Amino acid sequence: MNITRRMQASFKYSNSYFSRKHRFSSSNRLSQLARCVAIRRVKMKVELFLDPEDMPMREFYFQFVRRRLVTVVQYIYPFKSHFTNMAQHQFIDIDGSVLEGGGQILRNAATLSCLLNQPIRVQKIRAGREKPGLRAQHLTGLQLVAEICGGKLENAAVGSTEVTLTPGKVRAGSYKADTGTAGSICLLMQAAVPCCLFSDGDVHMTLIGGTNAEMAPQIDFAMMVFRPVAAQFGLHFDCHIKKRGFFPKGGGEVNIKVTPSAGLRGVTLMDQGTVTRVYGISFVAGVIPKKVAHIMSECAREIITEDYRGIPINVDIVKETQGIGSGCGILVIAETSTGCLLAGSALGKKGKPAEKVGQEAGEMLVNNLFNGGCVDEFLQDQLIVLMALAEGKSEILCGPMSLHTETAIHVASLMTKAKFEVQELTKNSTIIKCEGIGLKAVNNS
Repeated sequence: MNITRRMQASFKYSNSYFSRKHRFSSSNRLSQLARCVAIRRVKMKVELFLDPEDMPMREFYFQFVRRRLVTVVQYIYPFKSHFTNMAQHQFIDIDGSVLEGGGQILRNAATLSCLLNQPIRVQKIRAGREKPGLRAQHLTGLQLVAEICGGKLENAAVGSTEVTLTPGKVRAGSYKADTGTAGSICLLMQAAVPCCLFSDGDVHMTLIGGTNAEMAPQIDFAMMVFRPVAAQFGLHFDCHIKKRGFFPKGGGEVNIKVTPSAGLRGVTLMDQGTVTRVYGISFVAGVIPKKVAHIMSECAREIITEDYRGIPINVDIVKETQGIGSGCGILVIAETSTGCLLAGSALGKKGKPAEKVGQEAGEMLVNNLFNGGCVDEFLQDQLIVLMALAEGKSEILCGPMSLHTETAIHVASLMTKAKFEVQELTKNSTIIKCEGIGLKAVNNS
C-alpha cells in the first residue's frame, strides 16, 4: 500500500474512531481524543518526511490536520460551560480549629459563602472546645443562612465536626429561626444580616433565642451601635425587640428587616474625637424589681463621671413587661465629636450585685475610650466582613486587636482575597486597613 492510500485509510479509521463516542466516559473522553490526534499527526509527519517530493500527499496531510482541529474544537466547545461551572464551584476548605476556633469561623464563612456564591467545607469545627462540633445555636445559624440563599447543607447536625454549604440565590421573603435555647440572637444576626445585601427585595427575619446572653453582644448593642456604623458602609437594616429572652430558657423574639444594597463602600474611622454625650439603657425583666435598673444606671454614671465630668449622661430605665424568664442588664454608649460610637455593657446574674453590674459597664466604656480607638472590642470584628466586601479602602483605628478580629481577618482574606494590613501602634492601639474587593450583586441563579 503506497503512502497516500495509507493516509486515506488512516483518515477513514480516524473518522470512525471519533464517531464511536460510546467508547469514552465524560471524564476521559477529551484526553483520549487529544492523544488520538497527536498519534495520527506524528505518523503523518514521519511518512511525509520519507517522501518530501510528494506534493499531493502534502496537501492531503494539511487538509487532514485542519479537519482534525475542527473536529477537536467542535467536540470540546459544548463542554466549555460545564468545566467553567466546575471550576467556579470548587469547595474552599476551612479549618474550623484555627485561632478563635469557635462559632465565629462558621458564621463568617457561611456569610461569605452566600455572598460570593462559593461552596465551602468547614472541618474540625470547634475542635478545641470541651464539646467539639456544632451546637444547637451554630446549626440554627447555618440553617438560616442556607434557607436565605436557597443553599444546600450536608452533614449539618448537632455534634458534627465537618459541614459543607453550597449556596444558591438570595431571595427576598420572610424567614424564621429558633435556637431552641438561650443561644444569642445577635450571633444569628451576625451571620444572616449581611447575607441579604444583594437580595432581590426586602428580607424579613424573625429570630428566637437569647436577646441578652453571656459571651456575645447584647441585642441593644446590635441596634444602637452596630446598626448605625454598618449603615456608613451601606448595610441597612431595622430591628425591633418583640420580647426579651434570658438564660436558660431563651424564647426572646426579634424582628429584623434588611434592605438590599447596590454595594458597600469603604469607611475611614481614624479620629476618635472628644466625647459629646453618653446614653444607653438599663433594663430589668421578670421578677426583678425596677429599682435594680436604677442602681445599675447610677453606678455606671459614677464611674464615667470620674473621668468625663460635665458630659451629659442619659440612661433609659426600662421594666420589660414582655419577656421569657428574669434578667437584667445595662448598655452605655459614648458618642464623640467625630461620630464614633463606643460602648460598655454588663449582664446581671444570680448572686451578682446590681452595683457591680453597673460598675462593669462603666469601666468597660471608659477603658474603650482610653484606648483611643474609634470602635470598641465588640464592634471591631463585626466590621471585617464589611471592609473586605466594600469598594475602596477602609481604615479603622481600634484598641488592642481581639482574637475574634484576627480570626475574622483570616477567614475574609482566605475567601475574598481582600488585602488586609494590621499596624500595631502601641499595646493598646491598632490600625486595621483593607483594600476591599468591591463586591456587587452576583448572578448566582
